[in-house]
Amino acid sequence: MLCKEWKRSLLLMIHMVVMLQQILRDMYIDPELLAELNEEQKQILFYKMREEQLRRWREREEKARMEEAVLRKTARRNQSNGKRVQWLRGKDGEVWVWVMGEAPGDKPYEQISEELIAERARQQAQKEAEELWRQKEAEITKKFRDAMAQEKARIVAEKWKIEMEDRKAAKLEEEKIQEELKKREEEERQKGEELIRQQEEIRAKELYLSLKQAQQHSQHSDDDQEWEEQLRRSKAADEERSHKARRARDEYRRQSLRAIQKGRVAGLSNLFQGTNLSNDREIKLNNSASPLLSPAASSNIWERPSRPFSRDVIIRWFKEEQIPRRAGFERNTNRIAQWFHGIISRQEAEELLMNKSEGAFLVRVSEKIWGYALSYRQQNGFKHFLVDASGEFYSFLGVDPNRHPTLTDLIDFHKEEIITSSGGELLLEPCGQQKNPPDYSPLFE
Repeated sequence: MLCKEWKRSLLLMIHMVVMLQQILRDMYIDPELLAELNEEQKQILFYKMREEQLRRWREREEKARMEEAVLRKTARRNQSNGKRVQWLRGKDGEVWVWVMGEAPGDKPYEQISEELIAERARQQAQKEAEELWRQKEAEITKKFRDAMAQEKARIVAEKWKIEMEDRKAAKLEEEKIQEELKKREEEERQKGEELIRQQEEIRAKELYLSLKQAQQHSQHSDDDQEWEEQLRRSKAADEERSHKARRARDEYRRQSLRAIQKGRVAGLSNLFQGTNLSNDREIKLNNSASPLLSPAASSNIWERPSRPFSRDVIIRWFKEEQIPRRAGFERNTNRIAQWFHGIISRQEAEELLMNKSEGAFLVRVSEKIWGYALSYRQQNGFKHFLVDASGEFYSFLGVDPNRHPTLTDLIDFHKEEIITSSGGELLLEPCGQQKNPPDYSPLFE
């Protein structure tokens, strides 16, 4: 199950990355698709496009600078036909000479050499200790992050199957275990730091002895060249490790906040399996009378285009792909959900929500993508979120990485969990129909 979820997540990420790469490559976005994005998504997209413009400008500037430097170097080479060296002379007119260790106030040569070797050994040992600590820290973080995620998933799976009232107890137990794991992680970190510090001291002594022996058996010029080469390799390795560490930290911050929510979505889906609902507004799906199941319709093989281009195609897609997945239905009934609407425009959705309070919402079939648009009433206006339904799951585009098996699961999940951290949107009040027949009638005819 986890492997399948990872594959789905990877496919979604690849799809979004490809779309973003195409937009940044062409520096253009379809106005219709741009209109479906909310303000936060637009700001992120404009930031990325501006960042790409700056990167291209810097490349051009760097190329021009390098070409100018080559031209200057060539010009100087052509102009400098004769060069000479002029020695610095002292007051007596003779060449000025300074012997290290013999001038007044200079340290003895042996003392200077000892200090240089000790400093080199200390720096090298410090770099190796930092690398060992980064590796140890990554192992500790991964170990306790995996343990915490497994424990959360186990608790949620057990508690949410019993009944909704047990969620408080599950939350308290989860927080207790989380605190215990954090305490154990901190103890492990302290032990790791102490071990790395001891290894650093031992390594400094070893390097000091080895450098001392190397100095005694080689000339100073050879030693300096070897040390410079070793320093260059160490610097390159440090830069590579720093780059990898930054990428790992960014990825950890992005995923850690959602580590527990995947298990909670599955628990919510199973929790409502035994709920008995009334039969008001119930729609009976007559399979024998449905054109989707007639012999004439079954003979036509449905192939979904790359994107919707007409209302007829959208209706066909909904009947072929979404009705079998119970999109728009309430859980465990054949009744259309109150928040579900048909193919209506952005302006019509805002008119329906105009007189509603903050937290009112509706879900409409999108005309721009294979999916839906969730229109949300906030205090000073409206927000619109795109819901991707092109794969085997439902998820918001560019807002929330969580994937849900059904559209109803997505809506129920965000009745208790906010959509974005900046907006704090909670789905509180569904916005129903104001027309008769309902605007979703063409989808079920």
